[in-house]
Amino acid sequence: MQVTRRGVLTGAALGGGLLVMWTLQRRDFPMPLTPGRGEFAFDAWLKIGQDGVVTVAVPQLEMGQGITTLLPQIVALELGADWRQIAVEPAPVSGAYANSPLAAKWAPLWTPNFASWADEPDDLLAVRYAQDKRFNVTADGTALAAYEMPCRKAAASARAMLCMAAADRWGVGWEECAADSGFILHQDKKLSFAELAEEAAAYSPPDPPPIMPEAASEQPIAGLSDAPIGFPRLDLPSKVDGSHLFAGDVRLPDMVYASIRHGPVDRATLTYFDKDAAAGLGGLVSVVDGKRWLAAVADSWFIADKALNLMAPRFDVAEAAASEAIEQALDTALRGGSKATIIATRGEGDDLIDKPSLALRYDIAPSLHATLETSSATARFASGRLELWMATQAPEFAREAAAKALNIATSDVVLYPMPAGGSFDRRLEHDHAIEIALIAREIGRDSGRPVQLVWSRGQELLVGRPRMPAAVLVAAKLKSGGQGEIHSLRLRMAAPSSALEFGQRLFGNKTSWAAIDAVKDQADPMVTEGAMPTYSIPNVALSHVPVRIGLPTGRMRGNAHGITAFVMESFIDEVAWRQQREPLSYRIEMLADDVRLAQCLQNVARLAGWDAGKDQSGQGLACHRIGEGDNAGRIACIATARLGDGGARVTKLSAVVDIGRIVNLDIARQQIEGGLVFGMAMALGASTTYLGGQPEIKRLAELGLPQLADCPEIEVDFIPSKSEPFDPGELGAVVAAPAIANALYSATGLRIRRLPLFSEGI
Repeated sequence: MQVTRRGVLTGAALGGGLLVMWTLQRRDFPMPLTPGRGEFAFDAWLKIGQDGVVTVAVPQLEMGQGITTLLPQIVALELGADWRQIAVEPAPVSGAYANSPLAAKWAPLWTPNFASWADEPDDLLAVRYAQDKRFNVTADGTALAAYEMPCRKAAASARAMLCMAAADRWGVGWEECAADSGFILHQDKKLSFAELAEEAAAYSPPDPPPIMPEAASEQPIAGLSDAPIGFPRLDLPSKVDGSHLFAGDVRLPDMVYASIRHGPVDRATLTYFDKDAAAGLGGLVSVVDGKRWLAAVADSWFIADKALNLMAPRFDVAEAAASEAIEQALDTALRGGSKATIIATRGEGDDLIDKPSLALRYDIAPSLHATLETSSATARFASGRLELWMATQAPEFAREAAAKALNIATSDVVLYPMPAGGSFDRRLEHDHAIEIALIAREIGRDSGRPVQLVWSRGQELLVGRPRMPAAVLVAAKLKSGGQGEIHSLRLRMAAPSSALEFGQRLFGNKTSWAAIDAVKDQADPMVTEGAMPTYSIPNVALSHVPVRIGLPTGRMRGNAHGITAFVMESFIDEVAWRQQREPLSYRIEMLADDVRLAQCLQNVARLAGWDAGKDQSGQGLACHRIGEGDNAGRIACIATARLGDGGARVTKLSAVVDIGRIVNLDIARQQIEGGLVFGMAMALGASTTYLGGQPEIKRLAELGLPQLADCPEIEVDFIPSKSEPFDPGELGAVVAAPAIANALYSATGLRIRRLPLFSEGI
């Protein structure tokens, strides 16, 4: 059989063939898909069964963003399949699913000395790293950039093979055949995919694959949010009826359950527990003590948790995180106690700011992920082999960490990827994979029984890595004699080097304190992402002052954009009001270099009935761009808010979005709507203070998260575009807070320069 550059020894999959990747140079991988009875693998991406069902492999974690619908939709359209016969399964970890765009974006984290050699998706170093490390990480909205074209090529090749099988039966040229709704057609003849699957799998596809002229797209209709849904979400029915299985829903025969206690953050050591106090507790199976945690295993999780309460573990902590000390460290650094590193400049930088026209400070508290499902994992260890059921955004890194903890080969760790009950980048961390591996080994020595670990909400709030806190100073010089135009701007941010710390944990498998030590005083270029103004301000300087705060921090939905969008849009709004400029026209005048964002602003003004926020109307405006050039995502938002006896009340959020070509309009709308509510939570709550290494909030109900009754009216419109698609998941999450803050200024006349907005009262 001929091996083509398309990348597969097709048909040989039935006998365990090799997938051949052609990306700059040839790479061979074991075929990742294992066909079931009556199924035939056409590629790493899809199988077709004798029942006509097309099963699409998805190498990204489904955590609510709809990726298990988006990629199958792309395959279905390119293949000519019937959407009603599309199924999905999580893809196994494989170099065939390398996410090279994300590897390139994160090059400063895994190859800091050679980042410039790997900062483009097609750079050989980035591609090779992503393939060799099986880097199919889910993050930063890179799924379409990484996987849309491979899905299209795989589907186009499979379509050609089906056409070849049908054409040989009919004695015609395969190029004369077409695929539609699960059938291969030629004039008045047709054969179903089901009838052709076995024969077609033996053909070699053409090289290059015959990709359709048009990529998947849906056109938005302004003001018509209830348009018919072309491709309903595949995971929606099971999520609605409760049958969808998340990581915490795994149930195996003879399974036992573990609860766990961690020490205060950071670098705590377990020093004491009274094992005898729980000895008589019925249903208790085992007690497993790690160096820095204590776990109890029992017939039910509640018995295990009760055992931990009875044993009353105590810990020593090397550096207990405390909010007062964190704020002091940030304040000292911001005021000049530490050296700032210039991250980016435009024009003359801040050289022309001798005496600022305006300088304002913004303070950001740590923000918590508050996922509905806490860290959960199930494992079984037997005969030197670990089986692991968990939700993870970085599956190969979780496997490696678990293997290292048990001193076994990574190949002896089998990971069954599960959907996540929320993540917001929380599942990029894998502490619980290490813990469940060690617990499963102890249980497996005696009985080989599987064990499930579920963190309590208190443990999730304790050990979860929040979004970094920060103190930010923004100074601007206005044009002399002008109308408030900014000609120079300086942003100085004091914050931990959060992305670099995360990189040390993920890529270096370091503990949180070792990651902090490794980073030391290094400035972090990702800390100021989103701070370079989209506006035509000629001279800009962005600097970072790295601060050690004793609190490990991590990735979160929106990441630095959640801070920089709030700071910059609050600052721009305040400049406009101080200069007696109408906030909308003031912004648009400075957007000569980004007409698409200006259009978002104009459209949202019409959508929301913008009244300039005058007369305490409670309307506030904000806009933001993530990314650069044509491949960026843009959003403009108008919030309507008021202050009542119960605090701030957001009554309406209107948004207009430009995300390029829209693959699935319904999912895009869901992502923007959900992002706006998430951003509202970040604005009004989702934070805690720390004392003695412990978060002072222990329960989800205390975080001030929006409940259903708190959710405002939300309206979202999209701007049609033919640019490359941009993932919408983070846009709403970062623009909501500044829009709400500016709306509260309109309603009350009070400027709030802190997140959460009411963390110090009003």
